[in-house]
Amino acid sequence: MKILVTGYKGQLGFDVVNEAEKRGIQAVGVDINEMDITNSQQVNDVIRSGNYDAVVHCAAWTAVDKAEDMAEVCRKVNVEGTQNIADVCRELDIPIMYFSTDYVFDGMGEKPWNEYDERNPLNVYGQTKYEGELAVEALPKHFIIRIAWVFGVNGNNFIKTMLKLGKQNGAVKVVNDQIGSPTYTYDLAKLVVDMIVTKEYGTYHATNEGLCSWYDFACEIFKQVGMNVAVTPVSSDEFPAKAKRPSNSRMNKTELDKHGFDRLPTWQDALSRYLKEITY
Repeated sequence: MKILVTGYKGQLGFDVVNEAEKRGIQAVGVDINEMDITNSQQVNDVIRSGNYDAVVHCAAWTAVDKAEDMAEVCRKVNVEGTQNIADVCRELDIPIMYFSTDYVFDGMGEKPWNEYDERNPLNVYGQTKYEGELAVEALPKHFIIRIAWVFGVNGNNFIKTMLKLGKQNGAVKVVNDQIGSPTYTYDLAKLVVDMIVTKEYGTYHATNEGLCSWYDFACEIFKQVGMNVAVTPVSSDEFPAKAKRPSNSRMNKTELDKHGFDRLPTWQDALSRYLKEITY
């Protein structure tokens, strides 16, 4: 099998290529220099010339607050770029795997979101990821995987930020009114490769098991590394941001169970393994 992985320089794309190669699957990773997803002709040429069996589409605009000011640029990447890839996959009759987000929901209440619940994004980023889902859903052979609170070795994330601030200041303030589950790209990459070799198409939620607030997450980070950092819980109102964040990012994993895929390990276990992989 041969797959094309977009967004290779990002946290997830990097891990997907590594995991696929470990299992003897030929994985070609591309980023903007090799294939600008907003350039439909380039997308067409690269995918057609590679004789791929599937495309794992990890590339995305993920700067949530910047998207509020740069909506057209964000849409060009997340919607038009995804549409460009989907169009070629449809013509070649090969599967596309697309990564979406808890931000496609409005984040209200406390009930975990089901995979096919109504989508009602709160911000520009969430809206563009929703529109990307619509582009992919139109293909008979598609996987949509919604993830949240992503961390991996290759790139910046909440864990690295906390460790840096904790070391610099000895104290941090972290919101405690947004509840969800972190996603370790190393664990997710294993699921991605498990999934891409099947025909179990559909929409899935795939975060690490267990729930926490960002405050809980920060406390666990400092506990596991043995850093004495004062962590103060605060409300989201104390951190005004351009883009409104969902307070409820709980997501059900029923489709994973239904289709026979393993759930990811607990987020605490994922964090423990991740901290052994990075320097801080």
